[in-house]
Amino acid sequence: MADQKKLTRAEQKALRPIQILDAAFEEFVKCGFAGTRIEDIADRVGVTKGTVYVYFETKEQLFEAMINHFSVPFQELLGIVGAFSGKAADRLMAILSLLYEQIAEDRTTRELVRLVIAEGQRFPELIDRHHDEFIAPIIAKIDALLLEGMASGEFREIPVEFSEIVVAPILTTTVLRLIFDDRRVPTPNKEAFLRTYFDLLFNGLLAKPH
Repeated sequence: MADQKKLTRAEQKALRPIQILDAAFEEFVKCGFAGTRIEDIADRVGVTKGTVYVYFETKEQLFEAMINHFSVPFQELLGIVGAFSGKAADRLMAILSLLYEQIAEDRTTRELVRLVIAEGQRFPELIDRHHDEFIAPIIAKIDALLLEGMASGEFREIPVEFSEIVVAPILTTTVLRLIFDDRRVPTPNKEAFLRTYFDLLFNGLLAKPH
């Protein structure tokens, strides 16, 4: 097997912020914001504490950059959702399947949820901005699909202001896994979970359940 190409100094420098953010994520997850030390993040990367401060002037700035960095998949998910076609029910099912994979099944996103919950009071503006940029557009897309389905007669009339109920099972499963770490709540079988979830959801939503 050929030796892996050695990175140039310029390439190493370009990668350094991402390496720091990845290391910071693991430390913040392990220790929380208050318990995380910059030197421990530096040790994970193999650099000095001063190098971390070259890229991120404060621990608060590093935490904010880390949250934004690991929220990118939500932006990508919105782009995917925009390309869906078909009936409202089919598109809603596709969105919820992606959300389940991204939130409940992806360890990084689950831990991001833990950090948002744990540090929300310390960083209210950051958490609000995170919601407005990454979560609200997804909820708005679900709202739009519900309204479209009701207008076409595909869905029965429901109060759209309670559309968070549609994603509640995914969030509940995620939070339970965060609390118990599979000790009391085994990792659900994806296919069985989604089959049961959609059966309950669409028998409530569809104008003519079947």
